[in-house]
Amino acid sequence: MAVAYDPDNIFAKILRGDIPCVKVFEDEKALAFMDVMPRADGHVLVISKTPGRNIFDLPAEALSDLILRVQKAARAVVKGMGADGVTLHQFNEPAGGQSVFHMHFHVIPRWEGVALRPHGGAMAEPALLESHAAKIRAALD
Repeated sequence: MAVAYDPDNIFAKILRGDIPCVKVFEDEKALAFMDVMPRADGHVLVISKTPGRNIFDLPAEALSDLILRVQKAARAVVKGMGADGVTLHQFNEPAGGQSVFHMHFHVIPRWEGVALRPHGGAMAEPALLESHAAKIRAALD
């Protein structure tokens, strides 16, 4: 059974400017910003500006636009954070681990031998998030 998109989800509020975020980049199709509960230093979220609950209802063109921005973010995260690699997470519906019902990808830098912090863990200090965002912004192509 399809569930309707909720225009009052936290990411929709961030897109409207109702809730602040630490931006990495933004264009007409997507917004990339720092995750406030990062699983690793430099954890970025990339969200579609097209309203959609998840991969099941986001139009194909918007999904294509989004993945190009995810790639841009992944390149900048690895370069800016000096990471060995990157993990992408994208969850769909509660059974798939989704907790914010707006289409988004997690871009998480990874280093050999360093485990991820728990999902939904501690909130990071805003100054630390801004420091990481500055490194990632400087690495954007």
